[in-house]
Amino acid sequence: MSERVLITGGAGGIGAAIADRVRQNGQEPVIIDRVGDGIIADLSDVDSTAAALEEALAGGPITRLVNNVGMINVARIEDLTMEQLELHFAVNTRAALQCMQAVLPGMREQKFGRVVNVASRAVLGKEGRSAYAASKAALMGFTRIWSLELGADGITVNTVAPGPIRTPMFEAANPPGTPATLAIIDGIPVKRMGEPEDIANAVDFFLDGRTGFVTGQALYVCGGKTVGLVGM
Repeated sequence: MSERVLITGGAGGIGAAIADRVRQNGQEPVIIDRVGDGIIADLSDVDSTAAALEEALAGGPITRLVNNVGMINVARIEDLTMEQLELHFAVNTRAALQCMQAVLPGMREQKFGRVVNVASRAVLGKEGRSAYAASKAALMGFTRIWSLELGADGITVNTVAPGPIRTPMFEAANPPGTPATLAIIDGIPVKRMGEPEDIANAVDFFLDGRTGFVTGQALYVCGGKTVGLVGM
């Protein structure tokens, strides 16, 4: 039986690229998402998430977890509603904690675990992203604390923070061809948009059983954008 890797939001975009890489490694992706062929769940809802995790773990312990699911509503501070804020934290932050708590007993039993939290370069600052950046920054906080609490159990926890990646979610928040979006691309030192596979490469490194001496870290996969921060 192949090893299983739990991926939230794995039906499309970055999550689908991660799932493809997992398959290439001979492992089985266990996907929880609102759509697709995996386990269907609304990760903004505690009970729906719990039911999905119970189904995922019915086949035994899972020792690799990618907290990839994310959502974004672009809103300046004066327009941000409390409902939008709560939804961002439910999907982007709380779901990750719930998944971690569900798989942790099995990881501790195996004395092995690999956890990757997918955050965003937006935590460093981007207009209209108060809720998104705050909820993803909280995910990066989880990474640092969990790495300290779980290191002795053989569990590593790291963050991958994507920059501009060509996905439907990015294009919905950054309409193609607009001056703001063109400025984002022009400000990337490598002069191209990132692709979902670029993120899958980074996640694959952190999931590797040989990557046992790297934990609590954040890797920005952004084409160098965090260095120059031009055309935000």
